[in-house]
Amino acid sequence: MKAIWNKYLEASLIMKITIALILGVITGILFGQDAEVLSPFGDLLLRLLKFLIIPLILFTLIVGVNQTKIGNLGKMGGKVFLYYTFTSALAIVVGLIVASIFNPGTGMTLDTAEAFEVPDDPGFISVLLNIVPDNIITAFGELNLLGIIFTALSFGIAISWLRSSKEFGELGEHVYKVVEGLNEATLAIMKVVLQYVPIGIFAIIAETVGNQGMDTLTSLGNMIVVLYIALLVHVAIYILLMILFKVSPGRFFTHARTPIITAFVSQSSSGTLPLTLNAAKDLGLSKSLYGFSLPLGATINMDGAAIRIAISAVFAANVIGDPLSFSEMLQVVVIGTLASIGTAGVPGAGIIMIATVFVQLGLPMEAVALLTAIDALIGMGCTALNVTGDLVGTSIIDKTENRDAR
Repeated sequence: MKAIWNKYLEASLIMKITIALILGVITGILFGQDAEVLSPFGDLLLRLLKFLIIPLILFTLIVGVNQTKIGNLGKMGGKVFLYYTFTSALAIVVGLIVASIFNPGTGMTLDTAEAFEVPDDPGFISVLLNIVPDNIITAFGELNLLGIIFTALSFGIAISWLRSSKEFGELGEHVYKVVEGLNEATLAIMKVVLQYVPIGIFAIIAETVGNQGMDTLTSLGNMIVVLYIALLVHVAIYILLMILFKVSPGRFFTHARTPIITAFVSQSSSGTLPLTLNAAKDLGLSKSLYGFSLPLGATINMDGAAIRIAISAVFAANVIGDPLSFSEMLQVVVIGTLASIGTAGVPGAGIIMIATVFVQLGLPMEAVALLTAIDALIGMGCTALNVTGDLVGTSIIDKTENRDAR
């Protein structure tokens, strides 16, 4: 038994994850909904990853802030926000072009008896105010990533000021060393959690495949295929951007594949965040950059969700036999981009984004209910793209920061 365990530990993580994916699919097909018995193992993985989110963001960002000049943070922040806005808009354009070529939903009919309750949209102002938590404990308890980033930046800047002051310099150094030690302790826990990732992935994929079955795939297969084509097109754009900024795609995907696969299986950008931060560390990116950009990206940068908005709009329009005009497509780009940022970190954000666009274009809400049947299958690919986009953007911005430093 010990020999088997040692062999497991020695095997590469990506090999273990690949085997887990294959076994999970086979198990889901063979046992169907009975595969739900494995759900506790998947839930444990998500709990372990969420358990690490707060200390990773908090300590990584505080340490990162203290490794750079405060003035550089604003410049990096501007680049990060511009990148996220640009790629979200580009993703919607990609989705519209691909959907216009393949026309998903053509020939289908809509069941008007279907209904779907859309969560309330809190509005952009509410999201902005949510950046500053009125209670730090509540922000941590509710996993308010924007609030946690604000807290980490505030304390990071304060510790940096203490270290540079004559009066509190020694005290500031002591506080920084404690935070640095806690950061290393968190990374040590992360190494242990990584060994459990393949087991959790096996359980999640088996349950997902078992619950979805083949009926869903055949009934709305056209929509699923079109969406994944659009996702692949956007990945090709990422690769072109990386080549343009002299980021090695091969090296990038070697280190990024673990969080990408985990995001695909778990359908959670924030839940995968510990693995995404770990990948950025392995890529040798600046801690002060990725400690800020990746948590922010997990909240507001949703390229996969943006593609989903575009294809869902074309799908719904085709189902009712009224294809989108060019002006309506422009509305999808503008409204979808704003909605993807304005619903940041809100539960059910994907549904809110789609519903917001549908209301503006006069598309039926019944189509939202129809799309929920393939929510898991669509969510897997979209979440994987979200995480990929976060890491690509961070890698590119890191490259530009290194150029500026020369």
